[in-house]
Formats: sequence, C-alpha cells, structure tokens
Amino acid sequence: MRNLKTRDLTIIGLLSALVAVSTMSIRIPIPATNGYIHLGDSMIFLAAVLFGRKHGLIAGGLGSALADILSGYAHWALPTLIIKGLMGYLIGTIADQENDNLLNGKNIMSLTVGALWMVTGYYFASVFMQGNFIVPLQSIPWNLVQGFGGAAIFIPIGAALRRTNVIKKSIINSQKA
Repeated sequence: MRNLKTRDLTIIGLLSALVAVSTMSIRIPIPATNGYIHLGDSMIFLAAVLFGRKHGLIAGGLGSALADILSGYAHWALPTLIIKGLMGYLIGTIADQENDNLLNGKNIMSLTVGALWMVTGYYFASVFMQGNFIVPLQSIPWNLVQGFGGAAIFIPIGAALRRTNVIKKSIINSQKA
C-alpha cells in the first residue's frame, strides 16, 4: 500500500469524524436489540462511494468504533470496527468512482452489498456475544432499516456533493496519489 499523504490523512480524518458525529447525533434506540438506529451508515456510503475503498475502510471502521466508545457501547467497538470497516471496503471496491451518475448499476450494487454485509456481520457478532443463534434474529429487520435507510439518505447528499468542484478535486487528487 502506498504511503498516505497529508491530503489523504486529512480527508480520512474528516470522513471518520463525519461518520462518528452522524452516528452519535441522531439515535433511535431499539430496546429489543439493545442498540440504536443512526445516520452513520449514510456517511460510510459517502466515504466509500466518493473516495474509494481505503477511505471507506478507515472512516467506516474508525468513525463507527469511536462513536460506540463515546456513546456507551464500548463492548461493540471491536465488532463495529471490523464490520463497518469491511462495509466501507466492500462498498468502495464495488462502487464506480469514475462515473458522474451516482445512480449507476455498480453503485447501487455496492450500497446493497454494503447494507447486507452490515446486517450479516452484526447478526454473527450478536450470535458470538450472546451465545445464541435465535435471539439475534430480532436485530435483522432493524439493521435492514438502518442499512437501506442510510443508502437512501446518502443518495441525495452524494449526488449534491458529486456536483461540487471541491469534492471532484479531492477525489481526483486522492486517486492520483
């Protein structure tokens, strides 16, 4: 892996903070799952689709794990680091960063794969943490709402940001580095 330049570190830091803040800012508690629905996934989609897999991996994993630690869910920080990091990596690998049209087949596929990976990852993390295959099943519908809701929120935000020169320059410079 090539060395990270100052620009990449800055963008990754900002994206990680954006993921953490959006995860922590609006939380809808789900008592049945002992968790919450949040907006953080929309920012993981943003990081990965607009900036690629490296940015998605780090921002998704680090930002989400940091939000868990700061929000009193530290016991979920390690599974979240892995699940959300891989989510960002998968999305960034599948997504088409070159296409100006945000709603293309590769991007829709990346959002779908990312959301389904998140649901699957949290199911198996819950199985491991609770020692039961049945109880974590109740988290699946809520995680589907969070994942696909995050994708729906990302689409207009990502489309608007895709049109800005600042984002275009940052993306081009990140890909050249």
